[in-house]
Amino acid sequence: MTLPLTFSAADLGAIWLTIKLASLTTAVLLVIGTPLAWWLAQTPSRWRAPVAAVVALPLVLPPTVLGFYLLVSLGPQGPVGQFMQWLGLGLLPFTFGGLVLGSVVYSLPFAVQPLQYAFEAMGRRPMEVAASLRASPLDAFFTVALPMARSGLVTAAILSFAHTVGEFGVVLMLGGNIAGQTQVVSTQIYGHVEAMEYTQAHALSAVMVLFSFIVLLGLNVLNGRRTRVTP
Repeated sequence: MTLPLTFSAADLGAIWLTIKLASLTTAVLLVIGTPLAWWLAQTPSRWRAPVAAVVALPLVLPPTVLGFYLLVSLGPQGPVGQFMQWLGLGLLPFTFGGLVLGSVVYSLPFAVQPLQYAFEAMGRRPMEVAASLRASPLDAFFTVALPMARSGLVTAAILSFAHTVGEFGVVLMLGGNIAGQTQVVSTQIYGHVEAMEYTQAHALSAVMVLFSFIVLLGLNVLNGRRTRVTP
């Protein structure tokens, strides 16, 4: 079957919205995931295991289950939805903001776990040396811990972006498939298949396959370089 040389306006809109969603989700995840990963790597608290389990839940929960509970909690009768209405703000389901929130929850372990492993591999010695040089904990974190965990940061960013691009169940449950608002590449492919527009579905699917291959290739190259550098 011959693939089209150009995408429709709806396809291009879905691609742009997907890139926008993945970029914003990745930025949010790095901001909230970095301190969470540091806490999980360093804390002796008994809450460490339960928190780590909650962070990892999206890895084992079906996306539709996660999307359903997000839809219920953010809906007009849900606790978050009622709080949003009390503040005079709109509801998040079937909006781009809802997609961002759902994507952050769904991709959280893909940001936190690589960072946590990087911080754990670093050990405590570098921070102890920084403290002996009278560096504050915050200064030592930004000047010692983060640079040493750079590979974890890069991996977290790549995985978060790629996972957000490929998600389907959560965005369909929470955002629907509204053109120009919540219609991303995965739901656009689903719409093409439903309409038996297999040529268009092939074209977008080929883009996703190529993107996934490039991401995995990049991660393998990164891990190979890190292995050669590590003594």
